Formats: sequence, C-alpha cells, structure tokens
Amino acid sequence: MLGPVEARAGDQAIPLGRPQQRLVLAILLVEAGRLTSTQMLIDRVWETASAGARRTLHVHITRLRRLLTPAGTTAGATVPLVRRSGGYLLDIDPAQVDLHQFRRLVVQARAPDSPDQDRAARLCEAIGLWHGEPLAGLPGQWAARTRAAWQQEYLDAVVLWARAENGVGDPATVIGPLTELVAQHPLVEPLAVELTRVLHSIGRTAEALDVYTRTRRLLADELGIDPGHDLQQLYQAILRGDAFPPPPVRAAAPTSAAPPAATTAPRSVPRQLPAPPRMFTGRIREVAALDRVHDGSAMAIGAIDGMAGIGKTALAVHVAHRIAERYPDGQLFVDLHGYTCGVEPVDSGAALDHALRALGIPAAQIPAGLEERAALYRTRLADKRMLIVLDNAAAETQVQPLLPGAPGSMVLVTSRHRLPGLDPTYTLSLDTLPVSDAVTLFTRIAGPDQLSEQPPDLLIELVQRCGQLPLAIRIAAARLRSHPTWSLSHLVERLRDQQHRLTELEVGQRSVTATLDLSIRHLDVDQQQAYRLLGRHPGPDLDRYAAAALLNVTLRLAGRTLDRLLDAHLLQEPTPGRYGFHDLTRAHAATGSLTEYTAQAAISRLLDYYRHVAALAMNAAYPAEREHRPPVPAARTPCPDLSTAAAALQWLDTEHGNLLAAVRHAGQHHHADHVRHLSGILHRHMRTRGRYHDAETLHQQTLATALATGSRADEVDALTGLGDIRRLQGRHAEAADDFSEVLRIARATGHHAGELTALTGLGHIHRLQGRPRQAAEHYEQALGIARAIGHRLGELTALGSLGDIHRRQGQPEQAAEHYRQVLRIAKATGHRAGELDALAALGDIHRLQGRYTLAVEHYEHVLRIARAAGQRRSELNALTGLGDIHRRRGCHQQADAYYQELLALARDSGDRNFEFEAWHGLGRLRHATGQPDAAIAYHGRALALCRELGQPADQARAHDGLASAHSALNLHEQARRHWEDALAILTRLGVDHTDEEETTVPAIRGRLGQVRSIIKAS
Repeated sequence: MLGPVEARAGDQAIPLGRPQQRLVLAILLVEAGRLTSTQMLIDRVWETASAGARRTLHVHITRLRRLLTPAGTTAGATVPLVRRSGGYLLDIDPAQVDLHQFRRLVVQARAPDSPDQDRAARLCEAIGLWHGEPLAGLPGQWAARTRAAWQQEYLDAVVLWARAENGVGDPATVIGPLTELVAQHPLVEPLAVELTRVLHSIGRTAEALDVYTRTRRLLADELGIDPGHDLQQLYQAILRGDAFPPPPVRAAAPTSAAPPAATTAPRSVPRQLPAPPRMFTGRIREVAALDRVHDGSAMAIGAIDGMAGIGKTALAVHVAHRIAERYPDGQLFVDLHGYTCGVEPVDSGAALDHALRALGIPAAQIPAGLEERAALYRTRLADKRMLIVLDNAAAETQVQPLLPGAPGSMVLVTSRHRLPGLDPTYTLSLDTLPVSDAVTLFTRIAGPDQLSEQPPDLLIELVQRCGQLPLAIRIAAARLRSHPTWSLSHLVERLRDQQHRLTELEVGQRSVTATLDLSIRHLDVDQQQAYRLLGRHPGPDLDRYAAAALLNVTLRLAGRTLDRLLDAHLLQEPTPGRYGFHDLTRAHAATGSLTEYTAQAAISRLLDYYRHVAALAMNAAYPAEREHRPPVPAARTPCPDLSTAAAALQWLDTEHGNLLAAVRHAGQHHHADHVRHLSGILHRHMRTRGRYHDAETLHQQTLATALATGSRADEVDALTGLGDIRRLQGRHAEAADDFSEVLRIARATGHHAGELTALTGLGHIHRLQGRPRQAAEHYEQALGIARAIGHRLGELTALGSLGDIHRRQGQPEQAAEHYRQVLRIAKATGHRAGELDALAALGDIHRLQGRYTLAVEHYEHVLRIARAAGQRRSELNALTGLGDIHRRRGCHQQADAYYQELLALARDSGDRNFEFEAWHGLGRLRHATGQPDAAIAYHGRALALCRELGQPADQARAHDGLASAHSALNLHEQARRHWEDALAILTRLGVDHTDEEETTVPAIRGRLGQVRSIIKAS
C-alpha cells in the first residue's frame, strides 16, 4: 500500500489485475479485519452513481478471491475475502498490511514514556516500510485524497524521527533524508524547520540559513505568505547565536490594571488568552491551516465548528498562542457561553462591554446601545493588529457585532453550529481524532505507568469505544488514573457495555451526557423531539423517507430537520442523502425523554414504512411471485418511487442492514405482524442474493415470534423458509426436520400451500441424498396439490424437480419435456428465476447429448441475464455448465476461470452444493492438464464436502475422480478402492447414471476391470 499496491505470498508477487480492481483491494486493505460496506466500496471506486457498479464490483471481488488463492495453494485453503451482511470482510491480520504496520509503529513511538532511542528505532522502521508514492497508479478522487493524507502521515513521521535522532545525539543521520524531502516538498514547513535546526546544531549554520531563505522565498512566491511561527522563531534564534532556540516567551497578562486616564495613562494592551491547553495532541494539519489564515491584508475570520467535546476551544487557544506575537496590540478572549451549563448565552452588548473595557475604555464612556458600542469597538480596532478569540458561540447574530471593520486583525470563532453567514476566511469542521492521535492523548493523560506493556490493540479499542472524541478520551483516561486498581482491560470491558457507555464517561463535573445536553438546548421543541426520535432508529443509517416516517412529517420538513441537526453536529452525513449518528451521540439521543406513546407510535410508523416499501420493491423486482407474498397495509408516510426493477433492487440492497435491524427490533418489541410480513417479503431477495446467513436469522426471528404468539400459519412460513435456506447451505438433516414439521402442521391445519412446499422440500432432500424414487413421489404429490389449488409457482418448481430426476436417471427427453413446461409457465407468469433455471437445465440436456455449441449458447444467455438481474443461483448454474463444457472441449484456461469464479461465488453465498461442483470440476480439470497430484487434492476436498452433505451420488463422482487421478500416478491399489466405493454407492442407490457422463456404472466397471488386471499382472 505504501507504494504501488502489491500482494505477496512468500517471495512470490501475486498479479492483481487492472487499476480499478487494485483500487477495490486497496479499500478493503485499509479496512482489513473490519466490514467494508458495499455502498462505501461503490462510492469510493465510482464516486458517482453507476447502474452497473454493483455488478462490476462483484466481478472484481470474485477475481480478487481467485487471485488471493493462487495456483499451488492447498485445496480448501481459506480465502480471506468473504461476504458479510451489507458488505465484504477482508479477514486478515492488519499486521500483514504495511499501512497498518506503519501506523502501529508510529503510535508506539509517540508514547510519552518511550525513550528517544526506541522512538527513533521504531520511526526508522516505520519509514522504511515506504517504497514510493502510496497507492501509485490507482485512479479516482478517493485514492488521490487518501494518497495525500498518507503522505502527510509519512512527513509527520519523518519530522518525529528527525527530532528523536537529534535527541539521541545523532543528528547527522537525518540530514540526507531531510534534504531530499525538503526538495520534494519545499512548502512543508515542519521539514524545513527540522533541517534548519539539525544543520545549525552541527555547526553548518550558513546552510541552515540558506534553507530558511529558500523556504521564505517560496512561501512568498507560491502562496503569498510569510513563514510560520516555528520557522521564524528558529531563524531569529540562529541570528542571535543560540545553540538551540528556547521556547517562545509570552508576556504575562497583567494581574490588575488601574483605570486609565483619558490622555496620560499608558496604552492598555490586553493579553486575555487562557493558558495553553495541557497535553494538546495532534491536529497538525488543522493547526497549519489556521496558522496561515491571516496574511495581514484584510480582517480574517477562522471559524471552527464541530460536535460537543471535539476539542474546538483547545484548538483555538493552541493556535492563538502560536500566532499571538503577530498581533502586538493584544489578544482578546470572549467566552460567549453559547453552550455552558447553567449559563445563558452572552448577548452581543455585554460581550462588547467586556471587550471595550479590555481595550481601555472607561465604563462611563461606553455607550448603552448595541450599535453605538459596536461602532466604538470598530473605531478602537481600526488601526490595531489584534487577535480576537470568540469562543463557544451560539449563533451568527451573537458574533457579527464583535467583528472588526478594518484589516489587520484576526478573529477565531468556535461553535457547535456551522456559521456560514459570517463569511469566514476559512472554515474548519473539526472531525474526531485519528486513532494514532487518540491513543497518544489517552496515554499522555492516563500516564505511562498505568499503561506499561499494554497491547496497542487494546489501546486502539479503547479510543474507538470513546468514539475517538477528545472529551470522552480525557474522561476515560482520568477515570483510569483515579482508579489505581483498574487495568486497561477492565476499563475497556466497562466501555463495551453499549447500553451504559455514557454513564462510564463521567468524572467529577465532566460528562459526555451533560455536554451533549447543552447541544440540544438550542434546538426548538420539535427539533429536540426529532433528535430523540431519530435516535430510536434501529439501523445503521437512514434517509429522508425513513426520517419522515419516524417524525410523521412531510418529506420536505424531514429534510430541513435533518439539515438543522447536521448543522448542529448532532448528525453526520457519511454519504450524500444518508444520515447517521456518532456512536456516543446515538446513545445520548436514544436515552432522551419521550412518552411511551410517542416512541411506540414513531417505531410503528417506521416499521410500517419499511414493510410497505419492501413489498413495493419486491413487487417491482420479482413480479411473478407477488401473489405468494403476504399482503400488507399501505404506509401513512411518503415513499420513494420504486417503479423500476433497477430502482427496487438498489433500494433493497441499500436498506439491507436497516431491514434486518427492523425485523430484529420488531421481534424484540412484539410487533409480530411486521416480523412475519418482512420475513415473507424479503425471503426471495435474500435467497437470490445468496445472503443465506441473514435469511436464516430472519426466519429464526419469525419462528420465535410465531411460537410466542401461537400462530401455526406463521410457524409454517418460518419453518419453510428455514428449510429452504438450510437446504441451499447443504444442511440436509436440519432442512429435512424443518420440512417434516411443516408437513405435519400443514396437514393438521389444512394448510395446502404449506403442504405443497413441504413435499417439494422433502423431495429435494431425497434427490440430493440419492433417493430418486422417493424424491419423484414427493414431487408428484406436490405437483398434484399445486394444480389443484392453482399454485403456478409450486407447479413450476415441481415440474423442474421432476425434470432433474429424469435427467439424473439418464432420461434426457423426458427431462427436456418437463423443462419446456417450466419455461412456458415461467414466461407466462414473468418468473425470471424459473425461466433462467429452465434454460440452464435445457443447456444441461444439450451438454449430456454432446450438443456443446447449443449448451454454451444457453449457459451464456443465462449468465448474462443472471448477472444483470442479480440472480445468484442462476449464475452459479451457468458457471457450472460453462466450466464443464470448456473442460470437455479442451479449453482449459477458460474452464479454470469459470470454475474459480464458481468456487468464489459459491463460498461467498454459502451454497455448498455448487462449492462441491467447483472443487470436483477443478479436480477433473487438473487431471486433464496432467496434474494428477493437484487433482487428488481437489477431489479429496469435494469428497469431504459431499460426505458432510450426505449426498451419495456426488460421493460416487468424487470417488471416480480420485480413482482416475490415482490411476494416472500408477497408484493402482488406491484407484481400485475408490472405483469399488463408487460402484458400491451407485449399486446401493439402484442407478447407473449420475449428473456426469464419466460416472456411470458401465464405465466404472470397465475401468475397475482394467485396474484389477494391472494389479494382478504385477
């Protein structure tokens, strides 16, 4: 990452493909070990909405999986890139990534108790991880922004390294690297400062002054500014002949002041800045930006806004002390008390009275009116260069009268609310601390003795539990310091309790809760209630429509409310149109006072909204199954337009996490209808997308609700869904239990549709476990019920399943007739998945009959449509067929690509049946390409899997593959045993055909006879 993006397995480089694919991997590596949402990947790679982005992303993920399991890897080795709810997880140790190694070393080096020698060594190791421009060659704005941010981290580390080397008395070692970096980054002042300091310290003063002169000239020519305070101070120290420059000397503020005489008293120079903040940490870029706001040509305003506890005042005061010497006429500090507990905001008139007195105006000469005071204030500042800090502002109107009217002065304003109306020279919306700075702050406050030999991972978790919010970090550190018996792990464990986390973040008179309470004080009553209601949203984020449902307002008013809370830094907007809370703010909002009726009504509206819109989306995306989904009442709040399948699918995928959270919340709070409806509505989409784990969770919630309410119909629906998902996962015994229970309940209650699905499900289990006769009997019964009650979907499924039975028994014509019936029903009802399954099955028939060209046409047609429509199982079907066809035709490279993609997709979705097809196909392919050793490994993996699944016909296929591979290696005894096992299985099943042309009873008997002859002859 810290150079061109590369992956290595040992000493071997892994080719990572095209730049966009490498960009996807880079994003996943940044989040190594953490879930990366699909939407985040799309936003960072494509930046603007793209209809094909999700599909292209899937292709990149599939290829990356294949690349991360290179040729020669042991069969069955874990692929670290896995699908999870809402995104992807690159499940590797961050220590395997140079970026995270670098950051961890820097965090360790910044520990206050770290000796300079250790600090220098760690920083040297961290810097040595860099091998060029980070993310080199990757396209897009995210890569550019990230590259710039990482380069700044690198430069910061180099500066720290130079200081550490200087501290251990070896400054000469840094001159070469610093000289090179100053040439590359001539406008980065900290580098120039360190190079100047080092050169002067070893007696090369002329060169040090030359560095200063060049930097000053470049800053003036390129940016039109003077050097910063540190470089200027160092330059003056060199001119004075100091060996090392002392810290800046600040004039002390007067302890008292006599009332000035009208004309004879000396001029009063106010020095009102508070003491510099203790243990100020980080904010290097923010400090540098504010340091350069004022060039002296006009009055400058630096506006700092951010959420409560983010460190606005600390930053303003820190910067003010750095730049104070530029303003010889003094510094004013006015606390406007916009957000102070128990204190009303200071009105502008009172603030002006304070400022005028500080400027030496006798009380008797201060006018009474606001406008007159403001005019006098501007007059007194007209010929002065003053620094004015207006802290804790409530609103723009409070600040406006306190702004100077003439150039020369600088104003720093802090507020929890954005202040665009001030027309500031520079606006800084302060974010939480980066992890490394957050760890440093915690360590400095808690004390190194408390944290000796603590693992960095635990420190990182602690600051993340604090939301990387400076106030929360300071409170947590103070608590640890005040409890000598507490360990760091004990404090982390207390903070892991999300429900009580805010109560843990209190010490003395300081608490995160009290600070956030002050933020909502400035909201009107409706906005305060909106804040608390939005905090009850159960999912990770929300849009305007969900907000309108919770708040029971129009879409326009919901948007205005969200914007108001966003301006007050009570909400965040991580992507356009999606709103969420900082972790601690969410906890605060959720604990706000609401009547039980208000809270319950809001949640009911939200659940109604998600249920209704999910139904609309499913009807647009999967219209053929509309009549089989539960009818739901319309929502009473605004809903998005989901009239097209593309819009519907995008909504379903975007809201996936929220829909799961809604079902979970509904189950926990006894909204049984919402649980049942959402589970029934979403099943097909989750099944199609291969989100089996989430679907199982959904149906388990439905089952628990059904058992609690005693609803047998809901119990049937839940068990049917569980059986279907578990069958697809290859958990046949569990699925059979589910379907058997459904059949028992359905027959006892006269639930014909439930009886139909149970018979079909049990037929699938019998077929998969090698009992074709019992499977056919179940399918025939299901077909009769489906036709009797007019259940076209059930009829389609039963006919297709009977076709599969005939195909496996070597009856291609009968199978084809069933598939053609399926195709007619699917087209008549608009059932896209059924149509694709029928086309793929007809492709199988063409393949079995040797009509490879027709088979390929069918499979490729299915693959194109399946990918466009997100039909995961149809895609798996087509990939299996294409891999087999190309292998048989000798197109080995294409076959390998199809099998590898099949394997990745099957493992991603948890479909173990298709995972078997991938392993087995790869084994056949390795045998065909003269790699019998590899073939044995792949077939062995396939055999273990189908044994676990309890699928004897597939076990016979795997034994046949293993026998052939062993025979190629002249391991005839092993080959004989495997062929005997295959023959025994097929004989016991009473079949002489399998899904595979190679694996038939006559063929196996012929090969077995040959190998026995060889063994006998030897």
